[in-house]
Amino acid sequence: MVKTIRKFFSFCGEENYRKFRASILLGVLQAICEAMKIPAIACMIRALIRGSVTTQDILLSLGIMVVSIVGSGLIKSRSMMLQTEGGYDTCAKKRVEIARHMRYLPMGYFNENSLGQITSVTTNVMESLENVATRVIMLVCEGLLTTSLIIVMLLFFDWRIALVLLCGFALFLLANRYLQKAAGRLAPRKIDGDEKLVEKVLEYLQGMAEVKAYHLTGAKSRELNDAIAANVKINTDMEMALVPRMAVQSFIAKLTGTAMVAFSCAFYCAGTMDALTAVVMVISAFIVYGSLETAGSYSALLRVVDVSVDRAQEILDTPQMDISGEVITPVSREIQAEDMVFSYDSRRIIDGISVTIPEKTTTAIVGPSGGGKTTLVNLLARFWDVDEGTVTLGGRNVKDYDMDSLMENFSFVFQNVYLFHDTIANNIRFGQPEAPMEAVIAAAKKACCHDFITALPDGYDTVIGEGGASLSGGEKQRISIARAMMKDAPVIFLDEATANVDPENENELMRAIEALTEKKTVVMIAHRLKTVEHADQILVVDHGRVVQRGTHAQLMEQEGIYRNFVSERREAASWKVK
Repeated sequence: MVKTIRKFFSFCGEENYRKFRASILLGVLQAICEAMKIPAIACMIRALIRGSVTTQDILLSLGIMVVSIVGSGLIKSRSMMLQTEGGYDTCAKKRVEIARHMRYLPMGYFNENSLGQITSVTTNVMESLENVATRVIMLVCEGLLTTSLIIVMLLFFDWRIALVLLCGFALFLLANRYLQKAAGRLAPRKIDGDEKLVEKVLEYLQGMAEVKAYHLTGAKSRELNDAIAANVKINTDMEMALVPRMAVQSFIAKLTGTAMVAFSCAFYCAGTMDALTAVVMVISAFIVYGSLETAGSYSALLRVVDVSVDRAQEILDTPQMDISGEVITPVSREIQAEDMVFSYDSRRIIDGISVTIPEKTTTAIVGPSGGGKTTLVNLLARFWDVDEGTVTLGGRNVKDYDMDSLMENFSFVFQNVYLFHDTIANNIRFGQPEAPMEAVIAAAKKACCHDFITALPDGYDTVIGEGGASLSGGEKQRISIARAMMKDAPVIFLDEATANVDPENENELMRAIEALTEKKTVVMIAHRLKTVEHADQILVVDHGRVVQRGTHAQLMEQEGIYRNFVSERREAASWKVK
């Protein structure tokens, strides 16, 4: 329990730890204010025992009671405010920290860790920490501290009742230990179940077209149904395992309070405790029960908090790529790779590739699916780091560059374009948020998308759906090209930029690509003949090696993959529907 609390406070950072610490101390002060009702009642009981209730007794009792109620309310308000500020501020900063950390993780991380897991951590886990965790930690700490404080206070009234309470407190902590062990076994399963459910829901929604096309709805959506059923089972198992242990814990708290009352009455009847002290002990018993009951009820969630902190910290502890280079402006944009080797898990993807891509030339990369084309481009752009060999830009190792200064040299147009849920103008100026509208329109015209944008109801202010769902494939590609034009980087990477474009949009898209790549260093992955035959050099990649290289004319004179590739494309282009 203590280890989990310390871990949470360490996760929160020094500033928010101070807020939580102050909140706990205020919680103890609130308990003291609540306990002031005891002397207020004791004043009246003493007067009654004396046989005469004076105005002074009434005013004293009333004054103490007012201080108790008002002080408790004010302190509780401030304590809750500190809890809320600390919880929300912690999770807001951690979300930003996770986003910044992931920016410099190798792309391989996102292959190993599904979108569902990352989404679950940044939504479910962080929401749990900002709402549930803060409340759990505070109430558990306050309950335990309040009980400890009452034990100390009771020593000054009657050490025998203090000893009864101490024994009951020890039994309570022992029962809580067994509760924590059970929760510790189940909490990882619960978090895993939540992550799996988020993953399957996202997968189901993103693949809705296939779901409808293949009628994967209702009982046939087996994986989603299984994830839901598994999530229900783990939550049910957790409740079934913890509720009996919580009941034992609650019974001990009640038994402790009952024992305090019973012993107080017995001591009074035996003449070893006066009536006033006995009444104080009875009232204390009810306060102790309330403190232990609250601490016990919420402590079952401590292990979930513990695992939640671990899951968030796992992302932050994932080693980043070395980004501590210099801010360098390269003298040229020539890219060279020497003896590159790269493996994913135990499988070698790139096996000793050496290439030179001269400045302001176009290099096309072709080859069979799974041959290593996309991995090669990712290594050249330093989305991943090579295991062996070197990659240089302008004669300097890409690892020498500060990551941001390296990326200033590159623009990317991917096969699967992602557009944000925002206006078209803001999607185009994504890399330059302060760019004037005139620059946005100029880039759109060069990318051949000005006409279809102005035909939309709100023109450039049209808000597009997340991922660009409200636009066609060709329209999204041209907006992506306009975005790259706004950046105006000297090196352009094209990954199957025309693969999913319909024939009606292909000519416009090709003109947009020509405008984007004019006087640039271009590296493209392509399967269409017309996009590679005019390249300055063509690299044929298969099984992680460059098996052929040269111009279109040179490669057409050789037996091999490229000539077969061209023959297949020409044969496919000659097909006609009769």
